[in-house]
Amino acid sequence: MSGVMDLPSGGNMLPVLSDRMPAKTPPLETKMQAYRARLRAQGLRPVQIWVPDVKAPAFRAQVRRQIRRLDPAHEGEALDFIAAVAEGPAR
Repeated sequence: MSGVMDLPSGGNMLPVLSDRMPAKTPPLETKMQAYRARLRAQGLRPVQIWVPDVKAPAFRAQVRRQIRRLDPAHEGEALDFIAAVAEGPAR
């Protein structure tokens, strides 16, 4: 075999890529295990966080209910405070 592309005998004209076939990659599960092991070796640990689905109709309805209950005067003060803090110290 030439190692590049050989034609098999027996009348089949499809080429056979003999030495040029890439090595099989490890399964995804094996890659993830190695990745997680490297992270753990760096002193990290996995954490799973569940957050509300902001696209869910029930979530949107709850937000609307809470917005309707807000006291504009009280929330205005809170928003002013947030804006002042967000600006940071004067330079």
